[in-house]
Amino acid sequence: MRSYLLLDDNLAFAENLAEILRDGGDEATVVTEGPRALSLAGTRRFDVLLTDMKMPGMNGAQAVRHIRQVDPGLAVVVITAYPGEEELEAVRREGLLAVLPKPVPLAPLVSLLSHARRDGLVALIEGEPARDETLAEQLRSRGFSCVTVRAVEDAERLAGARLFAALVPSRRLGEPECEVLHWLRTRFPTLPVFSEPVDLRTLLDTLERAHDSR
Repeated sequence: MRSYLLLDDNLAFAENLAEILRDGGDEATVVTEGPRALSLAGTRRFDVLLTDMKMPGMNGAQAVRHIRQVDPGLAVVVITAYPGEEELEAVRREGLLAVLPKPVPLAPLVSLLSHARRDGLVALIEGEPARDETLAEQLRSRGFSCVTVRAVEDAERLAGARLFAALVPSRRLGEPECEVLHWLRTRFPTLPVFSEPVDLRTLLDTLERAHDSR
């Protein structure tokens, strides 16, 4: 049984989604304000946070950043009717499992949540944008959250995170360690680092086995 924390100022929407999750045998707690979500995350263990973006007071991006400070292993799904907003770009840099539109497509959401992994944040380091997008899509299909790290300032935002692994392009093997990877290794000395093989499925299977064995 999984436990979900739903943060949305639209109480009717959140309660409807919570009821669907409960019907599937899981626990779902609904809150309408960021500070309340932060308080609960500090005292209870949730598997996934599902949050809206535009809310009075503490918005979704602020809520994710604060909640990750008290529970760095929490997977996060953003559900928003405003996919182009500036705050969404900020929250993506925290590392997300997914961004979904409102009204949310229920079948893909339920499937996504059934695979969601706590402590499953993977950093994609200095890859080609198209390649990173493909990797992120495949990783999320296996329940991993992803964050793209292209500069040290991106890495610094993850100082309080709980990274599971980092992926580096195979072209960097044998080259001097890039500045971003050096920073991450210094901050997370035991961080597993994987190179991207030609066979993407092999990489995904390796990551799955490593996570399942924890």
